Amino acid sequence: MPIFRRTEMWYRCVMSLNWKEINLVLEELALEGSQIQKIIQPGYETLVLQVYGGGKSRSVLICLRAGECRIHETFRAVPKSEKPLRFAEFLKARLVNGYIEQAVQLGDNRIVRLTVRRGENRCLLYVRLWSNAANVIAAAEDGTILDAMRRLPRRGETGGGMYRPEASAALFSGRDYAVRDLPEPAGHAVEKGPAGFNEKADAFYAERGGSLSLEKLREQAVRAAGAGADRLEASLERLEEKAAEYRNAGRWKEYGGLILANAAGIERGAAWLDAAGAEGENIRIELDRTKNPVENAQAYYEKYRKGKKGLSDLEEELKDGRTELKRIRETEARLLAETNPLVLEKLLKKFRKNPFADPFAAAPPLKGKTVRGRPGLSFQDRDWLLLVGRDGRENDELLRRHVKGNDLWLHARDYAGSYVFIKQRSGKTVPLEILLDAGNLAIFYSKGRNNGSGNCYYTQVKYLRRAKNGPPGKVLPSQEKNVFIKLDQKRLKKLEGARIPGHRG
Repeated sequence: MPIFRRTEMWYRCVMSLNWKEINLVLEELALEGSQIQKIIQPGYETLVLQVYGGGKSRSVLICLRAGECRIHETFRAVPKSEKPLRFAEFLKARLVNGYIEQAVQLGDNRIVRLTVRRGENRCLLYVRLWSNAANVIAAAEDGTILDAMRRLPRRGETGGGMYRPEASAALFSGRDYAVRDLPEPAGHAVEKGPAGFNEKADAFYAERGGSLSLEKLREQAVRAAGAGADRLEASLERLEEKAAEYRNAGRWKEYGGLILANAAGIERGAAWLDAAGAEGENIRIELDRTKNPVENAQAYYEKYRKGKKGLSDLEEELKDGRTELKRIRETEARLLAETNPLVLEKLLKKFRKNPFADPFAAAPPLKGKTVRGRPGLSFQDRDWLLLVGRDGRENDELLRRHVKGNDLWLHARDYAGSYVFIKQRSGKTVPLEILLDAGNLAIFYSKGRNNGSGNCYYTQVKYLRRAKNGPPGKVLPSQEKNVFIKLDQKRLKKLEGARIPGHRG
């Protein structure tokens, strides 16, 4: 049979281990007498027992994912979870340094019972490998549940409940299954003889065994990288359009000069001025009917000054954006090159959470929880908390430690100034009045305050990315929206009364 067809056939056969395969796994492992040295829980559906017995160490993988439920030895490195998970911490306290007295499947019902003795105490660890109701349950010898990997109150599988599957009349289903002839793992040393079923199962599920396989995880990596790149490319396209407009800012200066030069001939309320340019060409300039010629000229000069200043900022943002786009593509290539599905799953979780951060970067060491004062200003606006950073350092500190992805970020457009954050409330949409209050704070604490009004852009914090090598607090937003704010003194006075007194870093 051609290799391609063989691969397709095995892909269609992906399923949980059957009872005969489980017995073969346990027979090969021969866990009785082994010591449990470590317990690692890479994710909510996987658990690894690192055991030592028979003169060697082994890692026993337990997977509860629907359609992929299994127990077998894994020959790949096992990554730790980003944060300690409850069930693993419980098992560490109860089972580490304990000895496995018995490892047996109960009948043909795909429930494995590990009897673990540590000192004078025994614990029964039940591994139920049912695709729609998989679980790992730790129980005392009398069946009292100590804890469960999945707490299922409706099934009574919580602390204090009872679990004694041995007493069930359904330990034998009567169904007959065959041990699948899984393919030899790639790279298996021929001189060692045929690979054992544990090695075959580990390779099979890792390569193409469902959602926790390299095949499916790599598909997810491509989709995640594509989504991040698409958002970034759309943002770069908008920035390019704005930059193109700013690159022609010199014409606004020319318009201002032509308006002043022809001021005497401009009628009150005129909407257009037709004038000859420097090279004799006819130029039509739009006028604001409510302004006199001098005011119209000043407006064009101001537009020119903003454009000239904004161009350098935009070009810097474009440079940073292109660098970020290149980095996303490089990260995608590194993800696709990863050969350990457990590691790739962990990296993907970090990458999907923030495609602009490096998932391969080591997490900072935990040094104990430190209580930090919140920088900037805080306002309790009705039931909403508004945070204001008044300089780059405070903006950066708020971004790093005091806001989350769904919080709303506001900033005055075209002016340096404060970041204002609206802390998200669960299940609530930010009311318009709260948005206007935050917008007033953003304009008031910016260099555009003296104008009395201005535009604010806003987006969720998860759509911000830090400018690489930029000053503290500088971010590049995407999916931003605009709101025009006219400073309202009554609103600002009300907010001053809502300020949380004495709240400074």
